[in-house]
Amino acid sequence: MDGIKGKHVLVTGADGFIGSHLCEMLLREGAAVRALNYYNSFNNWGWLEDLDRLHDIEVVNGDVRDSSFCVDLVKDMDIIFNLAALIAIPYSYAAPESYVDTNINGALNICQAARNSGAERVVQISTSEVYGTAQYVPIDEVHPLQPQSPYSATKIGSDAIAMSFYNAFSLPVTIARPFNTYGPRQSARAVIPTIITQIAAGCKSIKLGDLSPTRDFNYVEDTCRGLLMLAACKKAIGQTVNIGSNYEISVHDTVMMIKELMKSDIDIQMEDIRKRPEKSEVQRLWCDNTKLKEMTGFQPAYSIRDGLQKTIEWFSDAENLKKYKVDIYNV
Repeated sequence: MDGIKGKHVLVTGADGFIGSHLCEMLLREGAAVRALNYYNSFNNWGWLEDLDRLHDIEVVNGDVRDSSFCVDLVKDMDIIFNLAALIAIPYSYAAPESYVDTNINGALNICQAARNSGAERVVQISTSEVYGTAQYVPIDEVHPLQPQSPYSATKIGSDAIAMSFYNAFSLPVTIARPFNTYGPRQSARAVIPTIITQIAAGCKSIKLGDLSPTRDFNYVEDTCRGLLMLAACKKAIGQTVNIGSNYEISVHDTVMMIKELMKSDIDIQMEDIRKRPEKSEVQRLWCDNTKLKEMTGFQPAYSIRDGLQKTIEWFSDAENLKKYKVDIYNV
């Protein structure tokens, strides 16, 4: 991809779901990749451990909450993708301060370090959760922001911090706002892995929360390709851009499609512990991806059925499935 090959690229949050896929794609596009893994005493590199070309990645252990560390982290980097964040909405109810520390202060530290280092581009990864329940559909980038959870509030804050560095200091920032990404390696706290893992594990019934909300689901490779295209697009500097499929489907219909693809007759049980507080549930998300298409020519490569089939195949592999705790509620 033009604008990526030969670049020195930093991915924070590289040990996570989207981050690990992004590292893989960057390697395929000829980038030199530095990957930030959240420091832990086990020296475990998360999902990076599963990458075939891990030896081609410079893995750094650390924490975006430390400003001095971030100064060294971004040195000599041309492009920075800041995916480092706490993302589980239920846990944000229990530990909101930790979300402020990681999501907002982390974005501040990365932007300040990038400003001082002279980076060519910072791509701050946002989330469709910042929009809250749709006031109109499809949701474009001027839709009002609604903090319906501590998590979404901190992502609104981190986006604002990043954009302030563009306005105040001319830091070349792009806010990339993916809608609901799914695929191999996703956390079981998300609805699609929750469904697939329970069926694959032979459960007789699926335990789920509210089935009525709608989402704009995007296969992880489409999300990552959108991120790379934005990083290479000069028109995207100083812009907030949605990444999505412009296709809306309910959680209920998603369950039915997965049941069909997995040839399962499993029962569905509603479990109150899996439901968000009433005013915190985002009832409807549907992406308007016009801006991304016009800027980059982006088109999703995977339909929801094709993406789900690839995801099912990955989770159904016994070696992958055993990494998930199917019998508990994952916060």
